[in-house]
Amino acid sequence: VQLQASGGGLVQTGGSLRLSCAASGRTFSRYNMAWFRQAPGREREFVAATRSNGGRTYYADSVKGRFTISRDNAKNTVYLQMNSLKPEDTAVYYCAADQGIILSDLRRGDAWDYWGQGTQVTVSS
Repeated sequence: VQLQASGGGLVQTGGSLRLSCAASGRTFSRYNMAWFRQAPGREREFVAATRSNGGRTYYADSVKGRFTISRDNAKNTVYLQMNSLKPEDTAVYYCAADQGIILSDLRRGDAWDYWGQGTQVTVSS
């Protein structure tokens, strides 16, 4: 599967952005999907994930209540709605896909098979 992330940009503190990740292929619904982010000088970190077929969702504590991950299987797209953005949310955001990832590995970047190219999100103070 090939992934194309978009929707990043520059926003002020407290603002909102919606990221999109479009996937190729006809089996999108079988893939678990996730968003990770990496800020300069920091390691890549888990943001959110959604199970295949619109199942359960999972969030990092740092974004819980502010970010929402969702998917539209008819459009082969996963979204990340980001509200109440903070300067510490500034990072390159990546989408990831994997069919067989287990629950205990969801937050591990090295457990995901496919990655998009990343989209920059910058939150100004």
